[in-house]
Amino acid sequence: MTRTQLQEDIHFRILRLLQENPEMSQRDLAKAMGVSVGRINYVLNALVDKGLVKLGNFTAAKDKRRYAYVLTPKGISRKSALTRAFLVRKMAEYEALKAEIEALSSEINILN
Repeated sequence: MTRTQLQEDIHFRILRLLQENPEMSQRDLAKAMGVSVGRINYVLNALVDKGLVKLGNFTAAKDKRRYAYVLTPKGISRKSALTRAFLVRKMAEYEALKAEIEALSSEINILN
């Protein structure tokens, strides 16, 4: 996987999580992604700078310093494109893995 693909996967996963649950904290996102809070902060700032995510106050929170990360129309469009690319890449990985499993199964059958 190239660095660009890895970055796209991270963006895709974060955009997907935020679309499902915009009030997730950076700590919650970091835990869900298995990365540091600092990494999440860096990626969120990049997504905000690109206009894919906007910050809004999370009105239901008692602590008004909490934010909701809301996908912009541009963010929703980008997430759709990333979803397509992610799916194509995963399907190719699946087909390659399936072929490898079939080859190994055939090899075992020959040996038995």
